[in-house]
Amino acid sequence: MVERLTILRIGHRGDGIAGDLEGPIYVPGALPGETVEVEAVPGHPDRRAVLRVERPSAERVAPICPHFGVCGGCAVQHWDAAPYRAWKRDLIVEALCQARLDAPVAELIDAHGEGRRRATFHARRGAHDILEVGFSAAREPRVIGIDRCPVLAKSLDGALAAAWAIAEALRPNKKSLDIQATATDVGLDIDVRGRGPLTAPLTTALARIAAEHDLARLTRHGELVAQSRAPTLRVGPTIVPLPPAAFLQATAEGEAVLSRLVVSACADAGKIADLFCGIGPFALRLAARARIVAVDTDEAALAALKRAAASAPRLKPVEVAARDLFKDPFVAAELHRFDAAVFDPPRQGAQAQARALAASGVPLIVAVSCNPATFARDAAELLRGGYRLVGITPVDQFRYSAHVEIVARFEK
Repeated sequence: MVERLTILRIGHRGDGIAGDLEGPIYVPGALPGETVEVEAVPGHPDRRAVLRVERPSAERVAPICPHFGVCGGCAVQHWDAAPYRAWKRDLIVEALCQARLDAPVAELIDAHGEGRRRATFHARRGAHDILEVGFSAAREPRVIGIDRCPVLAKSLDGALAAAWAIAEALRPNKKSLDIQATATDVGLDIDVRGRGPLTAPLTTALARIAAEHDLARLTRHGELVAQSRAPTLRVGPTIVPLPPAAFLQATAEGEAVLSRLVVSACADAGKIADLFCGIGPFALRLAARARIVAVDTDEAALAALKRAAASAPRLKPVEVAARDLFKDPFVAAELHRFDAAVFDPPRQGAQAQARALAASGVPLIVAVSCNPATFARDAAELLRGGYRLVGITPVDQFRYSAHVEIVARFEK
């Protein structure tokens, strides 16, 4: 049955939203003010698929990728830049409002730069046993095979071809492989996950693929398969030896912008706790003028950070500590010696650590987040502890998606 709907707004996942008496109707690919002809999506009573845009919005633009609308990687390539940027900033404003928090939100900073420097490709055999290598489909349990992706940085050129070759060698079944590619300063670093132990012939085949595609390193579940060059990345004044599948900010510009905001906020601090520090994108820059205690649960990342800091003699001392901050957060008695604390948790946020920070006397806290909802929850903990939320800066390194980064400053 064909319906005609008028789109009222864009939701927090990038879907157009229409309304009826029973609640919102979600229409991917539709824009505010448009009239669209739609059909039901089986199994999803609150969703519709666009058949035809009867009255397009003046804000509609041509997507930059032929896979848009099928691939699940991007949500709003079809939207003009100005309303898109306003919507992304409003994701934070809305999350604050829902949590009954009031704080100034700056204009969105574009940090797409040259594009994403890391990507995880999925490989799976689908209908008729055909191998597909690419990204997950939009709201469907299948993989969309792709030959290119325009949001990736040029430094990832060759990653998709290598992923196809790896998938063809490993021959995944209906359970997908994950092939994570990272652009490093010396070439591509690829880690493969989702397959059982490798036989000797498969290991030889993968090593041959690594050589043919000039990979710096190829690992499986972090275990070395082949390496021609040790992957490294410049972080501030240091060179970091990257562990396999190391977490990095999605774009180099994103790391630079977030770090600049954090370093600027901590300009007057002499001793800083960097919580959830990873390989040290903040710690290694902050150490140019402050003593740092860097904490994370990832021991490989901490080892890389420590080696990088030791190789840069002009840095202030950097102490590293392995600790699960979800189960064992830094508490007030440990935090009193710091002038500032920075925390950058995963998407689930860090409520236990935020609660411990709230009870501390640290005069400055800088919170970095990739999830407005969990940020608002953690911010509420700090406010209950007597902190003031001085300001928030939104950063967009995930162009065309519903993801947005936040850097916020709290003072006591």
